[in-house]
Amino acid sequence: MRTEKSCGAVVFRKKDDKVQILLIRHLNGGHWAFPKGHVENGETEEQTARREILEETGLAVQLDTAYRKVVTYSPRRDVTKDVVYFVAFADDSEAVAQEEEISRVKWVLMEDAVTHVSYDNDKQVLMGAIEHYLNTQKI
Repeated sequence: MRTEKSCGAVVFRKKDDKVQILLIRHLNGGHWAFPKGHVENGETEEQTARREILEETGLAVQLDTAYRKVVTYSPRRDVTKDVVYFVAFADDSEAVAQEEEISRVKWVLMEDAVTHVSYDNDKQVLMGAIEHYLNTQKI
């Protein structure tokens, strides 16, 4: 069994006094989720998350590593994959989709985000990230 590791984040921003969450739609499969990608040699989890968010959306973010959630699944029969998610914060810049991997990016209101996310494990990550955000931010 081969193992893989990716890192990413649930990205928040405040715009017009509303809290929004960034979602990306993957070209491969068409599902809505969060920016993430494979750890490259020598990278920390945090470096990977920042790099992948920048590559996939054009956004430079601040990470909150106090929220760290690991999702493990098997994308193929011979592979086990761990995905590490953090919480991240962006300014009110617009995101731009990386054409090679991402078909669309969108900001959704925090309270509506869970209805847009495709997979149950991502919904669990999102709900935990929102709870963390609400407990740590002055809204």
